[in-house]
Amino acid sequence: MAIEVVMPQMGADMTEGTLVRWLKNPGDSVARGDVIAEIETDKATVELEAFDAGVLRQVVASEGDVVPVGEVIALLGDADEEMPEVERRAPSEK
Repeated sequence: MAIEVVMPQMGADMTEGTLVRWLKNPGDSVARGDVIAEIETDKATVELEAFDAGVLRQVVASEGDVVPVGEVIALLGDADEEMPEVERRAPSEK
């Protein structure tokens, strides 16, 4: 079953974040608690940890994209699992 990785809400007033960089690549194994990306908010750059284990199957948001809170940025799953189609987001910048 595909696991959606979404842009987290890091504060009460956060509505979007910028994906600074991916620290894992598609095909990489991910353990619960692994840092998979860096997210920039209005106040700080923070590490995004995986809440589940699996293989990073698809990156939906690109580095530099401004992503609304709750939007899918990546998919985790088993290495041989069939993934649903998730469209890459249209690039947006701050």
